[in-house]
Amino acid sequence: MAQKTSRIKGMRDLAPDGRLEAARVASGLGQGALGALSGAPGLPVTLADGMIENVVGTFELPVGVATNFVVNGREMLVPMAVEEPSVVAAASYMARIARDHGGFIAEADAPVMRGQVQILGVADLAAGEAALRAAEAEIIAAANARDAVLVSLGGGCVGIEVHAFAETGVGPMLVLHLLVDVRDAMGANAVNTMAEAVAPLAERLTGGQARLRILSNLADRRLVRARVTLPEGALDMEGFTGARVAQGIMEACVFAEVDPYRAATHNKGIMNGIDPVVLATGNDWRAIEAGAHAFAARDGRYTALTRWRVAEGRLTGEIELPMAVGLVGGATKTHPGAQAALALMGVETVGELAEVIATVGLAQNMAALRALATEGIQRGHMALHARNLAIAAGAVGAEVDRIAASMVAAREVTAAQAQRLVAQDRKKGA
Repeated sequence: MAQKTSRIKGMRDLAPDGRLEAARVASGLGQGALGALSGAPGLPVTLADGMIENVVGTFELPVGVATNFVVNGREMLVPMAVEEPSVVAAASYMARIARDHGGFIAEADAPVMRGQVQILGVADLAAGEAALRAAEAEIIAAANARDAVLVSLGGGCVGIEVHAFAETGVGPMLVLHLLVDVRDAMGANAVNTMAEAVAPLAERLTGGQARLRILSNLADRRLVRARVTLPEGALDMEGFTGARVAQGIMEACVFAEVDPYRAATHNKGIMNGIDPVVLATGNDWRAIEAGAHAFAARDGRYTALTRWRVAEGRLTGEIELPMAVGLVGGATKTHPGAQAALALMGVETVGELAEVIATVGLAQNMAALRALATEGIQRGHMALHARNLAIAAGAVGAEVDRIAASMVAAREVTAAQAQRLVAQDRKKGA
């Protein structure tokens, strides 16, 4: 069912069950559709026991809903599983600004993954490379013979690449790449199976020995891009004109473009938005992290995954990175919480899911750069962190907000101060 709106006024003022109900209504889902996100056990231990080894229980993270997102004209509520304060709020706030100016535009490439077959002991590297290239049709046929279901869905191996390394620590090396359209899957199992299947053929063609047969997480044939453009006036804030904010965002981004030390933190902030959505939907956040950071260094120097520029009174931000996510297979089909998260978003293809995830990463980056370029990153972050410190110090109920507010007002957001304030509160109530 199509979602109705991502704009939920007063979301933060509701209790958790009220927020869940507001998200359900706003997304147009039926009663009970989001039950797995409600705080009840979303993953039974009996189910977890079949997912990994030596299961002793489950581990929970907070799940929030980022509001206000409009992606390609479509209203999107976005589930985010994350422990870090300010992430959901920051993404939602940036989406609130963007929605008044057309929201975000995003596009995803076809879901093509790479499988690699490493071949060693090739006597004539050039001849071996030529033999593989000449047998492309035979290699594709051998790969596709192992996954008739994927082929029937319009996917399968669609091409090959051959990479030659004349000098390595283990001698000359050929690497055969299978380019596989995995449709709505992340694709690891399909690609690995195909790589295993063609290995004997690669050995016969080259006279070498196949060693590793495995997919690559640098999914550079499976990129996603998102973009947002805002008038400078949309960025006006207390103490700063929109023009100054926009200029500051661009300056902060350029810093990350030229300096890998800054780029690492810049990109970590982007992943603050991306990973929680990947995790909430049961996808492999480690694969996404690996691909993103490898892509950031694709030209031999680690740099920013986003680009922000100001021109003619408008700020434009763009992001591009690999996004190998799936809607079928793995935890996306096993975990009840992941299924509820996907239902909340209402995405129907992996391309749509990739577009939403990249958009949240771009929004998160905008929020971080805006804070850094103006009031500093700590003000908003520490206000939310104060709640965690208050809870850790033993505060409960209304005490949490009261003690957090006291710490922020005094600009002393520390564990020791939280403990002192809790003790004082208890003493007064004694």
